[in-house]
Amino acid sequence: MIDPLPAALIDAFSDPVILVEGQRIIAINNAARDQLGLRLANSDIRLAIRHPDVLDAINSGDQRRLEVEGIGRADQPWRVIVTPVDEDITLVRMIDRAAERAAERMRVDFVANASHELRTPLAGILGYAETLSDDGPMDDETRRNFADTIESEARRMLRIVEDLMGLSRIEADRFVTPRQTLDLADLVNDTLEEIQPTAERRQCNIVSDVEANLPPVRGDQAQLMQLVDNLVGNAIRYGCDGECDSVRVGLARSGRDRIRLTVADKGPGIAPEHLPRLTERFYRVDPARSRSSGGTGLGLAIVKHIVERHRGTLNIASALGTGTTVTVDLPILR
Repeated sequence: MIDPLPAALIDAFSDPVILVEGQRIIAINNAARDQLGLRLANSDIRLAIRHPDVLDAINSGDQRRLEVEGIGRADQPWRVIVTPVDEDITLVRMIDRAAERAAERMRVDFVANASHELRTPLAGILGYAETLSDDGPMDDETRRNFADTIESEARRMLRIVEDLMGLSRIEADRFVTPRQTLDLADLVNDTLEEIQPTAERRQCNIVSDVEANLPPVRGDQAQLMQLVDNLVGNAIRYGCDGECDSVRVGLARSGRDRIRLTVADKGPGIAPEHLPRLTERFYRVDPARSRSSGGTGLGLAIVKHIVERHRGTLNIASALGTGTTVTVDLPILR
């Protein structure tokens, strides 16, 4: 029987930890019970861990670090650290690498997506520029069309780079509490005034319902204006077409300690399988339509990070044929 003190010590670990004597489990902490089963104490280690490399490391008497899968769940990645305590007892610590692997996958996907998004307009710019540099005859109208395309694609690349830089700055500040005291009603009204020319060009009517005399919030003015601009811009871009010619923007108190911003349209809506991924970088429901409308695929990712920095909540509700409603709840300054 193991002493109570070592058993209490391994229970202090948040990672799964097992103490093994020979082939017998003599102590197992709560995290390991959750992963491997409740009734493993005093049982054979092979009932809990069937991975041959881990069992070989336990039997070897040497300290080892292993990267393995297949313990608990078939696809669960672990870093297993096997440490001899004395001649007979071995400590096995399992570190969950699922979050680390997901972050690495996101990094790889991000680099691939960013490269693709920048390469596409760059290829167009190079193609038109090479044609313009040819010595063959070209009429003025064709030359102007080529030059306009080059300018349009260059501006698209600039928007992507600016959004990437903005997202990087927001992520860098995510643990820094915003310090400005802001009137959210004034901020929303000012942002809507700035975006009005875009709405008019797209023949979209912004219907505003902003309550006055709301309590102040603590925030970053530039970031919150960007949040409103991105949400309303998305609604204008994707929710104002055909029979749907208006976007509704509301700001009101929500409960005792929150202010709710609502941006709603009656556009074509979004299928449910897309909703969980809308805040991923460069994720597009309809890639061709998004690019043609001027979107960079980063708007909602930026919104998500701004909301998180301001300790708020973001919700996106949509259904095909009924439109999309985005709500952001921000805490009132106390």
